[in-house]
Amino acid sequence: MTAGEAMKRVVVIDTGYDLYDQEEAWLGEAGASLSVFEGGRHDREAKAAFCRGADGVFVRWTEIDGAFLDMAGGIKALVRYGVGYDNVDIGEATRRGIRVCNVQGYATHSVSDHALALILACLRGLRVGQSQLRSDYGAPPFDMMPELKDLTLGILGLGRIGGALCSKAQSLFQRVIACDPYIAAERFVTLHATPCDFDTLLRESDVLSVHCNLTDETRGCFSEAAFARMRPGGILINTARGPIMDEDALLAALNRDHLYGAGIDVWCDEPPLANRDALLSHPRLVGTGHYAWFSSPASRELQRRAAENMVAMLRGGVPEDCLNAEAFGG
Repeated sequence: MTAGEAMKRVVVIDTGYDLYDQEEAWLGEAGASLSVFEGGRHDREAKAAFCRGADGVFVRWTEIDGAFLDMAGGIKALVRYGVGYDNVDIGEATRRGIRVCNVQGYATHSVSDHALALILACLRGLRVGQSQLRSDYGAPPFDMMPELKDLTLGILGLGRIGGALCSKAQSLFQRVIACDPYIAAERFVTLHATPCDFDTLLRESDVLSVHCNLTDETRGCFSEAAFARMRPGGILINTARGPIMDEDALLAALNRDHLYGAGIDVWCDEPPLANRDALLSHPRLVGTGHYAWFSSPASRELQRRAAENMVAMLRGGVPEDCLNAEAFGG
């Protein structure tokens, strides 16, 4: 920062990290300060007011749309902590001259590890097994329990995370199939995954793990009709985005024993509302609270790279993670 130049102000509007030392260090070197919003989780108006006059904003779950940006005013750069950015209206931000970044390429191992953990927890009935430790000690949780070596793993989305799960699962499953029309054929060969379309994925997967982005194409793709086409006794794993699945349809499939189980880390409402109590209490569901991304190394990497992206944008740059790079000559 040169003499006489005003210090830039950057704010965090969605909290959840124990420390912001990496952000403070990177921003401090760039002549910027960091402030953290301490109000209500869902108070958009208060968050917008907190953003007013800020040069940069770090966001996690708050919806950043035209109305929010109108209330906030003056923002020059926005960083979404994480890979997904469905809560940020990129078009509206671009029209206002706001550079937007996410953080790509982190948490590959933590998310794929979590998906694998959910698969095993569902298959081995760990939720039910723990609940009957005193009442029915020594009894298996289910009458029928398959083994991974006899099963087909299906993966929807063969990008970084889906590919990592594929590599880890090769020695565990009988075979791996994958659906991803946006991935080159060579990647399927390299990962030893058999390519298939969505209908085949539903029909032939004993375990189906979701690793695609939330888009207009994928929103609600696990509908009542899709669950009906899944192989009877299948297991659904979702560590991607909640709105990819219809939660009512998932509950119905579990209730009629069409699915063996489900392992879910992401939800349509986060945290889930009271209308999901029946799903959350289902004995065949293993649910976690959107922390598949977390490991100590992944969390530190996420915050560091988010800070790097923010500093680069405040300096007028277009980082590799910039989501609207073309509008700014990137």
